[in-house]
Amino acid sequence: MTSLREVVVAAIKSLLRGKSFIEALLAFWISPSAIKDQNVKPTKPPIKSPAEFLREAERLLLGPIDNGGLKEFAGRMKLQFREGLWSNPACMLPSYNHQLPSGYESGQFLALDVGGSTLRVALVELRSRGIQDAESIIIRMESYKIGSEVKGLRGVAFFDWMAERIHETLAKEDTKHHTLEKPLLMGLAWSFPIEQTSARGGKLQGMGKGFKAGDGLLGQDLGGIINLACRKKGLNVELSAIVNDSSATLLSQAYVNPSTRFGLILGTGVNIAAHLPVTTIGSAKYGDRPSKWTEKASHVIVNTELGMFGKDILPLTKWDELLKSSHPRPDFQPLEHLVSGMYLGEVCRLVLVDAIESTGVFGGVVSPTLLTPYSLSTETMSDIEADNSPALEKARSIYISRHPSSVEPTCEDIKFLKTLCSYISRRSASIVAASLIALWELKKEAEAEFLAGLSADDSTMFISDTEAEMKLTGTMVAFNGSVIEHYPGYQDNLKGYVDNLLASTSPSSSGSSAPVASMDFVPAKESSLLGAAVALASLDENMTLLPN
Repeated sequence: MTSLREVVVAAIKSLLRGKSFIEALLAFWISPSAIKDQNVKPTKPPIKSPAEFLREAERLLLGPIDNGGLKEFAGRMKLQFREGLWSNPACMLPSYNHQLPSGYESGQFLALDVGGSTLRVALVELRSRGIQDAESIIIRMESYKIGSEVKGLRGVAFFDWMAERIHETLAKEDTKHHTLEKPLLMGLAWSFPIEQTSARGGKLQGMGKGFKAGDGLLGQDLGGIINLACRKKGLNVELSAIVNDSSATLLSQAYVNPSTRFGLILGTGVNIAAHLPVTTIGSAKYGDRPSKWTEKASHVIVNTELGMFGKDILPLTKWDELLKSSHPRPDFQPLEHLVSGMYLGEVCRLVLVDAIESTGVFGGVVSPTLLTPYSLSTETMSDIEADNSPALEKARSIYISRHPSSVEPTCEDIKFLKTLCSYISRRSASIVAASLIALWELKKEAEAEFLAGLSADDSTMFISDTEAEMKLTGTMVAFNGSVIEHYPGYQDNLKGYVDNLLASTSPSSSGSSAPVASMDFVPAKESSLLGAAVALASLDENMTLLPN
């Protein structure tokens, strides 16, 4: 017999769905089962236990990197890198930065960092490597939001807006001693596509992300556009260096740490800049560079565009295949799908939905939010892995707030999810580690090949530079980005995989007495601004050396 309380509760539920109270009462008296049908339907009986699912997930996500699998993957990546250096015009792009800083350059420079949502303008002072912990400082920095209105500025209007922001920043500093003949030099970290044609310029390409700045200007020289906008504002400044984010990261730390040879970006996206011999890259990629550049360049910083690699060699799981099948450009950046902050959360969502439906974890109920692609963020994964308390109350609270469900998760459910997160983040770290080791090995081989190809008629500086590179046993990787900086345990996992790979390839593993190589990681704070300034200072015509 149905109680009055059940009738009232059922009527209220129906009322909330748009029925009148009388209609709800009549509907329930006529068919009480109709209300039950509106509750969460029982899930299918579990086809495997949570423990069995975790074992399968570990096998699929981490199995390919065990028992020498990661070393084999690094070898295949090295082959792809070699092919890309010669044949792929979209990756392994040589910059115009052909020399690393000495660390003793000095001076004040203006640095610009133009990103998808912010313009930053900074006056940077380089003081020299000899001044510990104060080698470079930001004297003044202003940040300006790039909202939809600014993104909508068409053509030169956007660059006029940039010049106005530069004027605002410099108005607060004494720059009167700079003239048109002796301008304040600017370096630019540009986070958009550009076909670079010189250290200070390049052909503007479509910026995407809602920007209209390219309208009417595509193919024109970016440096010239910015310099003209600044002159119209009466600014005695001159853009003299353009770098991308990974190159800026490498340069910013090379100024401080002389063994820095790689720059790693790992946040929403992923990329690596590498310092390689010029002969490693196909000649067509250099385009029409001036003879002065080719005569002086023995090495060059290369923008790998790492995310574009890995096709047909990545250890894809059924969940990766699901992500790929719904992606608008499934083969454009295959490696990025497995490692970057843009995609880690989505892989986790796909795994979790599979787990809920097949094991009955989380009450066997998929939260409605989890039905939306990319609704589970990498930030949520990070927050869950950060909770090391026994009850995981903080992680549980965060999950419930972001993915509410008719069945609240238990502590065991969150432990299950935390384990899945750890598998996914560790796989990411292993793939990044393999990529770094592949580039490190490629560099070693390329240095030996370059030196063997040099003759007595070649520049003695080329020979001495290459011999010095070959003697390096310790390599520094400068890094930047939200995943590598903030994801719990990521740096430790990355370093662990790198150390294991180095140990398996070191001379000591084959009985040699040669020194064991090492690779260390250093954070590159404010790398875009500092790297742009270092790029400026490292140019031959701008270099100022402090006295010994």
